[in-house]
Amino acid sequence: MTAEGADAAGAGRFTLDTRLSGALGGRTAQAVERAFGYRTVGEMLGHYPRRYALRGELTALASLPLDENVTIVAEVLEVRVREMRQRRGSILEAKISDGTGILTLTFFNQKWRENDLRPGRRGIFAGKVGDYRGNRQLAHPDYELFDDATPITADAAAAKRWAEAPIPIYPATSTLASWQLAKSIELLLDGLGEVDDPVPAAVRAARSLLDQRRAFEAIHRPEVEADWKAARRTLRFTEAFVLQTALLLRRAELRAHSTTARHPSPGGLLERFDASLPFTLTGDQQSVGAEIADDLEQPVPMNRLVQGEVGSGKTVVALRAMLAVADSGGQSALLAPTEVLAAQHLRSMVRMLGPELSAALVPTLLTGQLATAERRKALLRAAAGQSRIVVGTHALIGDNVSFADLGLVVVDEQHRFGVEQREALRLKGQHPPHVLVLTATPIPRTVAMTVFGDLDVSTIRELPAGRAGIESHVVPLADRPGWRARVWERLAEEVELGRQGFVVCPAIEAKVAEDDGESAEGGDASESAGPAASVASVLAELTAHPRFTGTRVAPLHGRMSADEKDATMRAFAAGDLDVLVATTVIEVGVDVPNASAMVVVDADRFGVSQLHQLRGRVGRGSVPGLCLLVTAAEQGSLARQRVEAVAATLDGFELARVDLELRQEGDVLGAVQSGGRSSLKLLRVARDGDVIADARELAAEVLAADPGLDGHAALAAEVRRRVDAEASGFLSKG
Repeated sequence: MTAEGADAAGAGRFTLDTRLSGALGGRTAQAVERAFGYRTVGEMLGHYPRRYALRGELTALASLPLDENVTIVAEVLEVRVREMRQRRGSILEAKISDGTGILTLTFFNQKWRENDLRPGRRGIFAGKVGDYRGNRQLAHPDYELFDDATPITADAAAAKRWAEAPIPIYPATSTLASWQLAKSIELLLDGLGEVDDPVPAAVRAARSLLDQRRAFEAIHRPEVEADWKAARRTLRFTEAFVLQTALLLRRAELRAHSTTARHPSPGGLLERFDASLPFTLTGDQQSVGAEIADDLEQPVPMNRLVQGEVGSGKTVVALRAMLAVADSGGQSALLAPTEVLAAQHLRSMVRMLGPELSAALVPTLLTGQLATAERRKALLRAAAGQSRIVVGTHALIGDNVSFADLGLVVVDEQHRFGVEQREALRLKGQHPPHVLVLTATPIPRTVAMTVFGDLDVSTIRELPAGRAGIESHVVPLADRPGWRARVWERLAEEVELGRQGFVVCPAIEAKVAEDDGESAEGGDASESAGPAASVASVLAELTAHPRFTGTRVAPLHGRMSADEKDATMRAFAAGDLDVLVATTVIEVGVDVPNASAMVVVDADRFGVSQLHQLRGRVGRGSVPGLCLLVTAAEQGSLARQRVEAVAATLDGFELARVDLELRQEGDVLGAVQSGGRSSLKLLRVARDGDVIADARELAAEVLAADPGLDGHAALAAEVRRRVDAEASGFLSKG
């Protein structure tokens, strides 16, 4: 700690907003910021231990994973020093043990460590697990030995406390070991002054929670196990309460703006469209449509999420909202995550509208890879108001894109976008536009409250009549390697019946994952032996297969140009191609009723919701669907359980629940959903639904009585810290 930091600690104590550079000194603060991004005392005190060890407790060395950084508690068995044969110098080898397994520590030219690492001493050791001649080892590990003298005092009670005190083990890096973080956090706690608690005192008392200052102390410096457990419970609730308050404030802020109410005209575009529909809307489509219509007719901006099963007809619901806006003279912009999906949306809407309504609305595509002349035309149509519906990718957000009267923003698959992108499009309206978010990933209630807590949520469960359904099967290559040949035979049989099929791979080429934002998400490649299956290798395999002689097979992936992808999809939709070998570029939106077969190779490398989305590309018409989930994952592994869960049900909402359970302590709000590293520390939506619901109810009560948080200064400050820290986009994922 620098003199500057020591002075601050002694004089007035730190606050949660004190800069780390002033509390720990510049060098340490820079190392912490590089490793974790923390800049203030409060942020670093939120770096909670991931587990706790005891001085008398040893770590199971036999289960340590190779090539991973570990922090373990162990005992020194023996130490020996030997001279190197090939060059000058010595090697010190120390064997440490957990009582059953043995791990070797290796140090080059550091003979002096022999005085430290004496047999019988215990301590914490950290480093990357390597393998040398079949034996696990840590080369040049960091370590901190327990002080032999500490428990030998006249005070037997103090010695007992020392021996039984849990040792915090922190998430660490190769440059910052757990105990280095612990020492820095101790300095911060020693210098921390009073902390105003964001949770009202009456709430803490009713729920038997600690105050925040005591919770920080108990989680970082527990004397007994009960200390850190009580602290975790307190800080978990505090996290949920602050998050829900922030989300509800955001919701109130959006509703504080006024906008143009959008009313459909009698006999207008919407009525004409409804009269031309060749099918009857499902009950869910009608009820959700009514909710949207009511929102659009209000003078405050709609902010609604529509979640629906794959193939449940969210697009027609969104299109009806666009027509209501067009009736009032306004325009709509639909933001899609990929060029393929944007083009697919445009074709689908033109088909549903028919020639007369399409001529009146002039649906226009605007993407980054349009030819210059086409792009200029699209920009003029949007700016002049000639195009009432503009469909595009991130290109819609560009500075040179303007609208005459943007009344509605529709965001498809919101988790693919950061908040800045959504906000940039929202600001293109003369008044704040209404916002409709679509997702085909069913969302459990706790996730909806946490990720989309500033939105109203509508759900479409009902599927349109006439769907033939989908059969799903796991192809377990670990148990039945010979079944791979049958997969291609089965695909060939579908093609020979005049149907079409998809083969989906996690990579484009060997060792090259899909780019363009279409990579596999949520899978676990470590549970799959060997490199991921690639479009290139599977394409070659099918081309050489005798059953596919004469079959029209083509690739589709993110490295192709927009024109190439669009031409390929058009050919497939027209029936000019039989099989697409693709990456997850076809995950959402691709609608070819004649497609009957979906083969997902290395299915364990994809997440549950992604597999469900892929499966939804088949069985969309009167042709029954077949989904084969090919996996080499072992029986009983988490990866295999994911694949089997998908095969067991077509209910996306049930799969969302199962997915949460399978992830357990995993990061449900990961980088893909939040646009950056997850901001959740202790809260887990998979486990803490009751906590989240309780916190949201309390936050609503507080804001109802004190909308500006004028009487809750500590809560307002904590919300501000959270929003500042998460400007990268977590809070506005709606």
